[in-house]
Amino acid sequence: MKEKGGSRAAVDERYAQWKSLIPVLYDWFANHNLVWPSLSCRWGPQFEQATYKNRQRLYLSEQTDGSVPNTLVIANCEVVKPRVAAAEHISQFNEEARSPFVKKYKTIIHPGEVNRIRELPQDSRIIATHTDSPDVLIWDVEAQPNRHAVLGATDSRPDLDVNSTDSDNIPNIPDLILRGHEENAEFALAMCPAEPYVLSGGKDKSVVWWSIQDHISGLGDSSKSETSPGASGSKHSKTANEKDSPKVDPRGVFHGHDSTVEDVQFCPSSAQEFCSVGDDACLILWDARTGTSPAVKVEKAHGGDVHCVDWNLHDVNYILTGSADNSVRMWDRRNLGPGGGAGSPIHKFEGHKAAVLCVQACIWSPDKASVFGSSAEDGFLNVWDHDKVGKKKNPNSPGGLFFQHAGHRDKIVDFHWNSSDPWTIVSVSDDGESTGGGGTLQIWRMSDLIYRPEDEVLSELENFKSHLASCTPRA
Repeated sequence: MKEKGGSRAAVDERYAQWKSLIPVLYDWFANHNLVWPSLSCRWGPQFEQATYKNRQRLYLSEQTDGSVPNTLVIANCEVVKPRVAAAEHISQFNEEARSPFVKKYKTIIHPGEVNRIRELPQDSRIIATHTDSPDVLIWDVEAQPNRHAVLGATDSRPDLDVNSTDSDNIPNIPDLILRGHEENAEFALAMCPAEPYVLSGGKDKSVVWWSIQDHISGLGDSSKSETSPGASGSKHSKTANEKDSPKVDPRGVFHGHDSTVEDVQFCPSSAQEFCSVGDDACLILWDARTGTSPAVKVEKAHGGDVHCVDWNLHDVNYILTGSADNSVRMWDRRNLGPGGGAGSPIHKFEGHKAAVLCVQACIWSPDKASVFGSSAEDGFLNVWDHDKVGKKKNPNSPGGLFFQHAGHRDKIVDFHWNSSDPWTIVSVSDDGESTGGGGTLQIWRMSDLIYRPEDEVLSELENFKSHLASCTPRA
């Protein structure tokens, strides 16, 4: 991160300062050193609730050097409940160690690198992955067999010979393969909150739209009979020699970008409305009911490539975009008229010092619809609140920024809010050079003293002060 975040010495100094503040800034924090880099991280279903912690699936990828196959990893994560973890415990961790809160549950040998993971909102045991091919792969992760990557096995790849007699070489077989791109589609991927639809964008400059409604009903049923939630493995193994994946053709292919499509997102209330961004710096809104041409096209939405987009789950008028120009912009689609170049963002959030790679709005509560996060190549994950714009008390702080996670020492490639545990985030970075591993996975929740209403916080602190005074021995 020398180019983006300063010299290595400056990065290490910043990190040391951040680590000393963990007991003050965080309610809970876990650090997990990865063996291989991961380009994506997503929360799966919560499957156990206990007094002090919950257990939940976590989806990761392993991008290997070819000595072992690339894998999709399903982990069991213990999420400590709010106001349970002791301050001294969350700040005492070894950057080069695995976290006791993250346990590998299942390994799926993936045909090619896992560039992006997205879960189906209707059933988060079903996920989609992007790899270095034109196809989108659909997996029922509970029904898939548990595989072990073997050192020296041939690197997994989409064109692997399925008739190979070396079982260590054979990737798991996807439950569905979505066809429709003409060139590689590596990153732009979304699954619809309203109905079982999938969206993808690629190097062919197109946005491709599928329905998997008729194909997923049997997937969820099969997973229930295969395994129990906490156990690993599967009784039934799907191998390349036993089964071919069903292929699904698109419902529509949409053209309007002039360069690679970097990200896509559905309107939360409709499977027929969606948006996309790309290296042409455009934000495009689509409506499948009116055809395959853009419904609205915003030219020069940013001053550089647009890497990410998210549509507000609780207020469908608002869309967020993040760009190589280091900014996040918020758009009100009611201001984006039909035709080219119409509309301007309602606010520009400028707090990153390098390209923004991921942006996501709050997903757990309608009363927090103004809250969102953004991560960037500068190694920071910023948490913003649009309602706080213009109300900042610190003139040196960007408008709307109220928390900055500085625990990563290089670019943060992905993060995900936890819908089952408000204010809890999983984030992953490509900082293996600093940690002696493949990168860093962190699971964290900021202190509630940071985001609760000020009057509540002051009242609690006053009560605590009174309690301390009553406990102090008198001379």
